[in-house]
Amino acid sequence: MTFASMTGFADNTGSHEGLRWRWEAKSVNGRGLDLRLRTPPGYDGLEAPARRLAGERFLRGAFQISLSVEQPETARGLSIDAVALASAVRIAREVAAETGLAPARVDGLMALKGVIVADDAAEPMDAVTRGHRDAAILESLAAAFDRLTKERGSEGAKLAALMTAQMDEIERLVGEAGRLAAAQPAALKARLAAQVKELLEAGSVSDDRMAQEVALLAVKADIREELDRLTAHVQDARALIREGKGVGRKLDFLSQEFNREANTLCSKSSDIALTRTGLALKAMIDQFREQAQNVE
Repeated sequence: MTFASMTGFADNTGSHEGLRWRWEAKSVNGRGLDLRLRTPPGYDGLEAPARRLAGERFLRGAFQISLSVEQPETARGLSIDAVALASAVRIAREVAAETGLAPARVDGLMALKGVIVADDAAEPMDAVTRGHRDAAILESLAAAFDRLTKERGSEGAKLAALMTAQMDEIERLVGEAGRLAAAQPAALKARLAAQVKELLEAGSVSDDRMAQEVALLAVKADIREELDRLTAHVQDARALIREGKGVGRKLDFLSQEFNREANTLCSKSSDIALTRTGLALKAMIDQFREQAQNVE
């Protein structure tokens, strides 16, 4: 299965019995499969089969699909815009009266822009002819969708490489957090001893009481569960990237779980170096989530 991005663009052209057309298909991120189809008047029947073609190829994405059509020359006629012609005649008479020049000739008036217009209205089309036309147009749309699928797959390959590199960095930071966390109990004991010494100018604290306080703080600062879950999430993310198509939602959810564990790690940290590592971990997880939202 292909690891696909939801971003891409493709187009395709076609013709049938003098009729020419062009499809444009663009997709961006979307929570589901959202298809917006724009066609000229008279081509409304293409919407339902176009949606079926999209559903056969794509799982997610916001699509903008447009069809532009160029009518065959044989279907075109010429007509006169009566309002434009009347205005041209009136202006010509006014100019002739004011300047004394010869009145405008008919061919000159007809040459003015907007007086003669092309009429694109074709003869009524029977159901069989329309069916053949629509079949040809949909065939070219299917080819455009295939090109879009290939484009999204190409972008997905780049995305997979980037997210794998991000996962490598997340794994490295988790390992670094583990090494820093191993030194926390000793640091906590030293810090507690210094605080007790400052607070108690007289008397002493027993070693047993000191051990109890250190044990309590160590339990509160224990991040082994968070590290274990982060390590498991890394393995899950790598597996999803290898799995391929249709994993975007799972990766987005997994990135939220990553972020939850990183937040807990930072809240439990009592060491500045560990806190900095946790913040770097959160930043990398945010970058990973941004990319996950591009995955189909």
